[in-house]
Amino acid sequence: MAHILLTAGPTRAYLDDVRYLTNASSGRMAQALARAAVRRGHRVTIVSGPVAVAYPKAARLINVTTTAEMLEACLGILPRVDGVIAAAAPCDFEPATRVVGKIQRQGSGLTLRLGSTVDVIATLARRSRAGQWMVAFALEPGADPKRALEKVTTKRCDLIVVNDVSAIDSAQTAVTVYDRGHACVGARAGTKAQVAGWLLRLVEKTFV
Repeated sequence: MAHILLTAGPTRAYLDDVRYLTNASSGRMAQALARAAVRRGHRVTIVSGPVAVAYPKAARLINVTTTAEMLEACLGILPRVDGVIAAAAPCDFEPATRVVGKIQRQGSGLTLRLGSTVDVIATLARRSRAGQWMVAFALEPGADPKRALEKVTTKRCDLIVVNDVSAIDSAQTAVTVYDRGHACVGARAGTKAQVAGWLLRLVEKTFV
């Protein structure tokens, strides 16, 4: 059995002490993956952004808020795991400057200058040791694989799981999985619990 690091949920990028940028990731896919992994006897460590779902009690849970915190927590766990499943949807952008306190309402509106956040799965892949495997998720409109295939190469992942934006905060999903050679290794649609079970079996067959 494997020790799996699972990233989950969204992260937040704060504009000031009360406002933030985020996305609609619910953590449901990661919850389903954690349940499937625990049920199949794997050891699971979850690094999760703020979500309302409950993860299995048998899994170790590390709560984080920002993308930087997610990366820091993952790097601390990385040396002790066999592989990573990156189901989280970290915030890709953050304000160039975070204001202390609260930005006051302005009649002329507000212009934000954003910068890119750190790429969590790409950084983990670069820091991984020989034998560790990396599975990334790619949410693409229409589940278009073009950008996902670019990501599996640039992020140095072993598998990439492509799904459509309709999967956000839904009980259903449909995924197609590609390997680092851009070959399709399988596809599945159904409830997130059904798809998670299928994905875990694929991971076991491929790596464990």
